[in-house]
Amino acid sequence: MSGFINRFIERFPAHWRQVAVFFADLVAVVLAWVLAYGMRFNGAVPPEFMRTGLSACVLILPIHAILFRSFGLYRGIWVFASLPDLVRIVRAVASSLLISVVACVFVGFLPPVPRTIFVLHPVFLLMWMGGSRAAYRLWKEHRRYGDLLARGQPVIILGAGRAGANLVAELSRSPAWRVVGLLDDDPNKIGREISGIKVYGRIDELIAWSFQLKAKHAIVAMPSMSRMARQRAASECLRAGVHAMTLPSIEDVVGGGVQAGQFRDIDLHDLIGRAPIDINTPEVGAMLTGRVVMVTGGGGSIGSELCRQIARFRPAQLVLLEVSEYALYRIHDELRERYPQIEVVPFAGDVRDGMWLEAVFRQYPPSIVFHAAAYKHVPLMEERNAWQAIRNNAFGTYKLAAICVAHRVERFVLVSTDKAVNPTNVMGASKRMAEMICQVMQQGTRSTRFEIVRFGNVIGSAGSVIPKFREQIARGGPVTVTHAEITRYFMSIPEAAQLVLQAAAMGHGGEVFVMDMGEPVRIADLARDLIRLSGFGEDQIRIVYTGLRPGEKLFEELLSDQEETRETHHPKLRVARAREVVPEWLDEVVAWMVQRGIPTDAEVRRDLRRWVPEYTPTTRPGLNVVARSHNENLPAA
Repeated sequence: MSGFINRFIERFPAHWRQVAVFFADLVAVVLAWVLAYGMRFNGAVPPEFMRTGLSACVLILPIHAILFRSFGLYRGIWVFASLPDLVRIVRAVASSLLISVVACVFVGFLPPVPRTIFVLHPVFLLMWMGGSRAAYRLWKEHRRYGDLLARGQPVIILGAGRAGANLVAELSRSPAWRVVGLLDDDPNKIGREISGIKVYGRIDELIAWSFQLKAKHAIVAMPSMSRMARQRAASECLRAGVHAMTLPSIEDVVGGGVQAGQFRDIDLHDLIGRAPIDINTPEVGAMLTGRVVMVTGGGGSIGSELCRQIARFRPAQLVLLEVSEYALYRIHDELRERYPQIEVVPFAGDVRDGMWLEAVFRQYPPSIVFHAAAYKHVPLMEERNAWQAIRNNAFGTYKLAAICVAHRVERFVLVSTDKAVNPTNVMGASKRMAEMICQVMQQGTRSTRFEIVRFGNVIGSAGSVIPKFREQIARGGPVTVTHAEITRYFMSIPEAAQLVLQAAAMGHGGEVFVMDMGEPVRIADLARDLIRLSGFGEDQIRIVYTGLRPGEKLFEELLSDQEETRETHHPKLRVARAREVVPEWLDEVVAWMVQRGIPTDAEVRRDLRRWVPEYTPTTRPGLNVVARSHNENLPAA
């Protein structure tokens, strides 16, 4: 029977259905008026009052009709009738009541319409109009979704606020999910219900409630909470062994790319829990907008994200230098599609090629250069490629910096690494050497500002440990970790790129900027989190410890022993006072780098101790352990 009624209703076009609802409301006006009179006179209406009542009804009916249309009561869809629709009905009925009272007084009915009628009539009318719409919605939702209540996978929602309540309502219509409970840390909410779903307990009780409610899935619905609170909730999901999902945070929605109602699987960004970056947009915009900006290593992890962030500020030209043809093609194609109004100029080549750099600078003289091109894989550069690390990271920086000075480039920004602090490997020493080259270059020029920005590992960068872990998990394991206690600092690629831009805009020349990398993360814990995020347990995918690799530290540092820091106006950036370098050092080190022949790895490590005093090479490959605490030299808060 209900199916026949539904087909009968939906057979009519939408505008005919609106007309039908309109006339049904007018009938309700008459019925409510008659009912009000019947109740006022206990069912026995005197003839004189009956005549007055019928005349008054003829008068108020067009008033209600006009105002119902004016208030847009028929623009909404009944199946989605909600509180705003009820408010609209109340306003329309109240307005009709006031005008009806005035009209009846103006006409002067004898006997007059009893005042009780004007109290009872709107009450009955509201009950009919609001109740009929609510009943239709309940009937429609039961027909569509009622049979879903016993289906779908059971899921627990973490967070009983507005986002959690909206999610409960949304998932009640989903054939895939069935909400069985909510958890929240607010004691005032525990024991109460949202749309019939009970708030059982605190978030840290997820293990017990997921077992009791037989739920293997959980959704973190806390978009307005702090990032640390969301991180804790995400960690509880992994600890409970449930499939963890999350709603996007407020800052993610404001930043674009996601919608407020979407939920996704929890990833490492949620677990690391770093706060969002707030950059001084006008300051960075003044540096980049309408200027010619060059990015070396533009196809790499950091370089490509720098290009994306720079493009937002509408530079006059964005010049990309990249040795990898494929990486250059990918970022060039992406930027052309996303920012067609910006001229993106791709150049394939090596920053060590001075003649090529000269030709590029003559054709497209930049105002700002971001030097992100580097070899950065520690074990790969430590054995058999040590000299190439020096040639690319240090000599390439020298060639590029010299041409920037010759062409009076305004800013040169070197993207450095925390591995340049007390380096124990060739890669770190080569980056420290690049920093020292920039320090000396700054002493010899006032036309170019040299700025250095250090940071640690970025999540998902090419050659980082996380993609390797994911590949090992996809193969069924084991996941290889070098040491049970090894820790690293992590930040997201967009966060790193934004801080590089902020540091560049703040610099006056010669500064070494150090990023606030937060708390170090144990790589073994990171591996466990990735295994759980992939839906496995450690009994299914093992973690195997392989020993430290050549040149590898247990702990990374952000400042060397000889360095101190001072605060800047940005909370996530500090300025280090690096050890001074005498100008004669540069002449000697350049003569060493342009020597004929290729030295052995042992010779490179031997000579590096002369050029980089902070460098302490490993005594035996794979057994280097830094004894001092990794927190020893962090910037003071």
